[in-house]
Amino acid sequence: MHTSKPPWLKVRAPGGERYTAIKKQARAMGLHTVCEEAHCPNIGECWSAGTATFMVMSDICTRGCRFCAVNTKRIGPALDVNEPTKLGATIAAMGLDYVVVTSVNRDDLDDQGSIHFARCIQSIKTASPDTMIEVLIPDFQGRTDLIQNVIDAAPKVIAHNIETVERLTPSVRDPRASYAQSLGVLQAIKTASPKGYTKSSIMLGLGENEHEVIATMADLRAVGTDFLTLGQYLQPSTKHLKVEAFIPPEKFDHYRELGEGLGFRYIASGPLVRSSYKAGEFFIRQHIKAQAIKEPA
Repeated sequence: MHTSKPPWLKVRAPGGERYTAIKKQARAMGLHTVCEEAHCPNIGECWSAGTATFMVMSDICTRGCRFCAVNTKRIGPALDVNEPTKLGATIAAMGLDYVVVTSVNRDDLDDQGSIHFARCIQSIKTASPDTMIEVLIPDFQGRTDLIQNVIDAAPKVIAHNIETVERLTPSVRDPRASYAQSLGVLQAIKTASPKGYTKSSIMLGLGENEHEVIATMADLRAVGTDFLTLGQYLQPSTKHLKVEAFIPPEKFDHYRELGEGLGFRYIASGPLVRSSYKAGEFFIRQHIKAQAIKEPA
């Protein structure tokens, strides 16, 4: 078990004019960013480049995954009916080419917030029609009718994170989440929208071995996942799971090569890579544009 961070995990403190502008805009609109809530180490780099991941449906999650820094309660606050409009206006004002929208889990709501999520997507499209939208969705308890609400809003990429290998899932994630359920969500998206793009993410350093990582990548490809990110798990606080190992950059390169051999369209793999990361978003945006030219609607 490791406690001190190796040199490849050190990042510069966030700052700069654009970083400050994004933070100010989000505060003014009462919006939350997963960049802040999840203590993402790339916040300075991404915000300075004009990329941010917005978190909707409040900053209170109804689940208690042992790796996650987001606050949890059994019942979350009432949804802000004006949030979709505020989100669309903020993204339009920022002039973003690519935006990621994610959310907390809202198991306390009848539709688990899926309709609100869809309204956020629709609002962004109305306010900023040239912005490419990626969404990172919860599992909606595996309910395909709720997943369909998001699919019908037609974001360019729908992501759902497997998070870790199958063996570690019960000790890492909330009991209401499961490895099989997450694979089922990704498969349901592909089944309903075969030409749509799906994405997932794996955290490393929780005690997994190489065989398990390869098996997880193979399982994700088996359900048609297009894009994958692999990054180092970092302990948000002493209350969260400890880091079992700091994975060196060359090992991440090794996993990227193995994953490419499995047929992923793109893999972002590195110690500081997160499920939403600007380098990956740039490639995905270019890939989707190129595919649109090859296969016009």
